[in-house]
Amino acid sequence: MGWETKDIPDLSGRTAVVTGANSGLGAETARALARAGADVVLACRDVAKGEAVAADLGDRAQVRRLDLADLASVRSFAEEVRSAYDRIDVLVNNAGVMAVPLRRTADGFEMQIGTNHFGHFALTGLLLDRITDRVVTVSSAMHRIGRIDLEDINWERRRYERWPAYGQSKLANLLFAYELQRRLTAAGSSVRSLAAHPGYSSTNLQYRSESWHGKIVELVTPIIGQSAQAGALPTLYAATSPDAEPGGFYGPDRLFESRGHPKRVQSNSRSHDEMLARRLWELSEQLCSVEYSIP
Repeated sequence: MGWETKDIPDLSGRTAVVTGANSGLGAETARALARAGADVVLACRDVAKGEAVAADLGDRAQVRRLDLADLASVRSFAEEVRSAYDRIDVLVNNAGVMAVPLRRTADGFEMQIGTNHFGHFALTGLLLDRITDRVVTVSSAMHRIGRIDLEDINWERRRYERWPAYGQSKLANLLFAYELQRRLTAAGSSVRSLAAHPGYSSTNLQYRSESWHGKIVELVTPIIGQSAQAGALPTLYAATSPDAEPGGFYGPDRLFESRGHPKRVQSNSRSHDEMLARRLWELSEQLCSVEYSIP
């Protein structure tokens, strides 16, 4: 038998923040952490849906509004959390959008790179001095189709293509997670940065691409996709297991990493390009107006 939620250690006295916890993988992650004893902040754009998830978790769950597509919201959320908590043991950067039509965030970023990467980059930087254990960033097997164009990261000059844009954002997640670990290590910090991917899971994410191929995905996902509970396992392993390694990337162990129990998996060579990671980091600090201070 592989690793399951019953293997999560006792989390009593620990605090976790989970973005996008109002549905899908984020909701399942928040539920499992709370049931293991953690106090969980459900960071949600849709507060009403977040409250519905929190309703059966009791006093261990709190819902706070976070819109990752608006850096003002990210800053406001970070200030609220800093006021309420002296420490955060685990930050789970889970929320995301997938293959949506061309849209812009409140700050003018292309929606996918803005939500999936820039929003989480800013949030992590604003909370990092309160984080005591680990940061888990959720990527995707689709990082393999991604290319980072630092000269046009927001698709202002290129013809927009929704899937390459999604791949770019998921590759950015991995570049960020690995670079954060390198910087934590260099600073002598015990905080860990890890990444995870859910395989092919049946969640709301598959139903929001607003395209003809999105309709095909809607039809096949309930048939071949694993449950959100199963899809959350790699994230939960990365967030809680004492055996999860700094800088590790975790995904399902079967059917080309599409389903199964968590294991350490490999990402492509572009995700390990240290020069690209540094340049993306510098660009992200500039565009988000967030300068990291590694404790």
